[in-house]
Amino acid sequence: MTEKTTKTRQPAERRRFLAKAATGTVAAGALAAPMVSNAQTVSLRFQSTWPAKDIFHEYANDFAKKINDMAGNRLRIEVLPAGSVVPAFQLLEGVAKGTLDGGHGVVAYHYGKNSALALWGSGPGFGMDPNMLLSWHYYGGGKALLDEIYKTMNLEVVSFLYGPMPTQPFGWFKKPIAKADDLKGTKFRTVGLAVDMYTDMGAAVNPLPGGEIVPALDRGLIDGAEFNNATSDRLLGFPDVVKNCMLQSFHQSTEQFEILFNKGKYDGLAPELKSIIDYAVQAASADMSWKAIQRNSQDYIELKKQGVKFYKTPDAVLRAQLASWDKIMEKKGGENAAFKKILDSQRAFAERAGAWQNDYLVDFKMAWNHYFRRRG
Repeated sequence: MTEKTTKTRQPAERRRFLAKAATGTVAAGALAAPMVSNAQTVSLRFQSTWPAKDIFHEYANDFAKKINDMAGNRLRIEVLPAGSVVPAFQLLEGVAKGTLDGGHGVVAYHYGKNSALALWGSGPGFGMDPNMLLSWHYYGGGKALLDEIYKTMNLEVVSFLYGPMPTQPFGWFKKPIAKADDLKGTKFRTVGLAVDMYTDMGAAVNPLPGGEIVPALDRGLIDGAEFNNATSDRLLGFPDVVKNCMLQSFHQSTEQFEILFNKGKYDGLAPELKSIIDYAVQAASADMSWKAIQRNSQDYIELKKQGVKFYKTPDAVLRAQLASWDKIMEKKGGENAAFKKILDSQRAFAERAGAWQNDYLVDFKMAWNHYFRRRG
């Protein structure tokens, strides 16, 4: 082929190419135009179970921000505080019915619907810590058991658990608890199966939502209460009405948060958006645990500055909690097949995982004492 022939054919081929492009017959890859998504934004309205000032509501917003940042204009979640659309303890029904698109709370708040649900948080968890219970949930069969319960209750929800909570205090009291008998006759606030535990130990229990606890303490409607952590307790105003806090407890030593989606809304999302939600749950779980260490440790100092006195719950009281829990497991396990099924699953996982953790993990308190405990 001569140079002249080549030059003659090039304009003709170019004209044919442009003609095909105009009629749409050129392959998509031939024209390197950027692909722009015209998908409409999916907006979801969530409600948390927490007052707007609580760090728990902040955690809910942290999760939503991760979704919104990663999904761009594809998916947006707005989080409202407790009571904005439905009462705090009716979040599950509100999401299942579609009154809300989703929510942020804890599984233990659904205790009244099925006592087995409180096993995600209430009680000593056979010696597991909250992160180990999450491991059981995602890798030891717990998620399938939770989904099974929601299905039998005809609740159209999709549940994600995340955020291992630090060990919760035994409670705030007008007078310190020196022995188990000191709890008898006390009007006390708690939730979930902890209601059964404190009741067995002699307290008269009232399961109030978080935002109602401090006003009830202030008016003398209750004598003591537990909520969760130093930051929440300080923000909710506990130190304004009570000055004694008992640390360490087995009543809710394995708790975590729950993110709920209405099943119809979740199922209608594109696969890549579902993946973003899945990874946002994992990221939020780590972020929450890191933030809790920072904020709780600082607010622990601030509470002391406000005149709060902290006491370690006596070992005799902790042993009394375990004894009460044994009664609860036997009673509820005999009444509710799902309850026993979950207990059996947790026990098997805890025996294996706990043996590994207890043998492998060093006692960090020894090192802390070495560097920071004053020597006489």
